[in-house]
Amino acid sequence: MTTLTAPKLTGRNRRECFVLYVLLQGVPFFSGVALTMKLIDAAEFVGEPFGAAIFVAMASTLHALVTPWLGPKFPHFFGQSFEQLFADPALSFSEKVSRWLAQPNTPLKLLSNLLLLSALAVGVAGLQ
Repeated sequence: MTTLTAPKLTGRNRRECFVLYVLLQGVPFFSGVALTMKLIDAAEFVGEPFGAAIFVAMASTLHALVTPWLGPKFPHFFGQSFEQLFADPALSFSEKVSRWLAQPNTPLKLLSNLLLLSALAVGVAGLQ
């Protein structure tokens, strides 16, 4: 099995990596999950006050904690969500975001998230 070598995360770089995973990967994905649960009327999570926000925050946090740790160990399972450049200590925060946006598949991911969230929001708004 092929494993990737990930740089050691320390201090500021660990926080930057965490924030990038939460904001750029976790929140968009789990917001779509929360809207889908609202659309199918899954009251366990999103029926409570602030239930959807708590779900998105907790799931995004768990995603950001687990992905940098397990991504290099299991690239087959985490290949779509693990970004090695998020943990690169040689890059600044803005350089990490710029290089991530410059990757060829990132605009497609962002556009598909935008269209999915828009369609789900219209569906949820149409129910009420």
